[in-house]
Amino acid sequence: MTNGTQNLSLGGNVWKIAEADENLSLRIAQTYQISPQIARVMSVRGVSFDEAEGFLNPKIQKLMPDPYVLKDMQKAAERIAKAIENKEQIAVIGDYDVDGATSTSELTRFFKHNGIEPLIHIPSREEGYGPSDLAFAEFKEGKATLVITIDCGTTAFDVLNRAAADGFDIIIIDHHEAEAVLPKVYAVVNPKRLDEENPYKYLEYMSAVGVGFMTLVAVNRLLRQRGFYKDKSEPDLMQLLDLVALGTVCDVVPLRGLNRAYVKQGLKVMAQQKNIGLKNLMEVLELKEAPQAYHLGFVLGPRINACGRVGDATLGSKLLCSENDIEARMLAEKFNQFNIERKEIENYVLLQAIEQVEGKISRYPMAFAYGEDWHQGVIGIVAGKLKERYNVPAFVMSVESDGVKGSARSIDGIDLGALIISAKEKGVITEGGGHIMAAGFSLEKEKIPEFEKFIGEYIESRLGTEKIAPVLNIDCVVHLSAVTERFADDLSRLEPYGTDNPEPLVMLQNVMINRPQTVGNGHVRCFLSTAMGGSLPAIAFRCTDNEIGHALLEQRGEKFDVVGTIKIDHWQNRKKIQFVITDIARK
Repeated sequence: MTNGTQNLSLGGNVWKIAEADENLSLRIAQTYQISPQIARVMSVRGVSFDEAEGFLNPKIQKLMPDPYVLKDMQKAAERIAKAIENKEQIAVIGDYDVDGATSTSELTRFFKHNGIEPLIHIPSREEGYGPSDLAFAEFKEGKATLVITIDCGTTAFDVLNRAAADGFDIIIIDHHEAEAVLPKVYAVVNPKRLDEENPYKYLEYMSAVGVGFMTLVAVNRLLRQRGFYKDKSEPDLMQLLDLVALGTVCDVVPLRGLNRAYVKQGLKVMAQQKNIGLKNLMEVLELKEAPQAYHLGFVLGPRINACGRVGDATLGSKLLCSENDIEARMLAEKFNQFNIERKEIENYVLLQAIEQVEGKISRYPMAFAYGEDWHQGVIGIVAGKLKERYNVPAFVMSVESDGVKGSARSIDGIDLGALIISAKEKGVITEGGGHIMAAGFSLEKEKIPEFEKFIGEYIESRLGTEKIAPVLNIDCVVHLSAVTERFADDLSRLEPYGTDNPEPLVMLQNVMINRPQTVGNGHVRCFLSTAMGGSLPAIAFRCTDNEIGHALLEQRGEKFDVVGTIKIDHWQNRKKIQFVITDIARK
């Protein structure tokens, strides 16, 4: 399959070989002594020559500007520092996802080190996202004077305006889309404020835990300048980077600029296993290798998320702040059980949603499903799976006695954050917010048809009505003989992988499939070879029931183009290269 063709692969995709600036690729390759193919991938990712050093060797001290570059940061830092110096009661409102748990935990650990035991309120999913009157009633009883909302609050006008009028000093630390008007609180630190003018555009991509870390850097600097640490130890903020990396990866924000440095350095901190909660969670999951971004997003993150989805939302922060091995081990085991329960509930809702989507003809290019009392903790995951299954924006809602709670996931071309804000401004929904690719919202049951029409017309105006075939963006084409240990080592310099820097997709042309066999739960293992010689171990996961698996198992000396990723297996201290097949196409 060649660049530009609309023929579909056996995986149902259109393949597109990414265009690169070949002169830039050569210059990067020569300067940093990496292979031209790896430099080409960097060019495809939009990395300029001036950015190449920071991309290959991301350093927080080089990529983090003075925190005061963000509006209200100095004001917020001075108020927090004053509260610590005066031993005021500080309270924190977080969120029930991984970004919320990690950002709440970094603040908690910092405050505890400095002698403050903060009051923490993590709302349950039934209570709803963000600040609530219930939280402020608790804080009033606990005599809190300063309240920090993190990973929430930017659009919580009514609750926060009431609380501010009641005498609370409130600081919002957030990263969600903002409206033109902000709550009338003490300070709003959010790189997505519409009046924000900072010149470092990559700060807009930070998760809440990343914005929180910048805030702690600013507060810590103030305390140091004021002599607060003269007779006591200063907290080592670098030891919080394992939390920052975990929240950054799990919130699916672009791994560019400062985010890339956060994750790169945070993975090194996590490998030291100094956070007792994370250490015990990794032991329960038998994660013995050095953690990579994949483990954060697909192994550790889902367990922490599960407690907020089907268990107790407060437990995520409790685990991440634990200083007791026995407590941490009990929580880690509970998280694993929550994740098993979450999968069972998720499968039940997913099947119902698929039946609903496929049981009706929709005039709009989207998946739209809702059900009575679908568990709110899994509707976001189900929306993501519908998006992947149909390659359209997906909206999934749970109809409750007190209203409808929904979650959405998007594809390229549809900004969900903007869509949801527009729906709220026009009164179609009551609450909502989010990012480009993910959002949450609430509405009244009788508004469901109006909401479906509103978002359908919005999406149709941007995507049209024709079915969209998913595009597989191929980073580079190499000969099978070029897939060596050196090439794999060069590829690893592009880590950490994640949003905006996915694992490079490599195309191998004119290969033959040798000795295919079914292994495990529907996987196919084989060897790839060419007429020029050479052999490369390969595997295609969960494919025996689709066209890719059938072609691999039933091939009769055919030649294929194969697209996939290159892995280095360090099993039993032996280095082994394996090609993980994503898609194939007949020649």
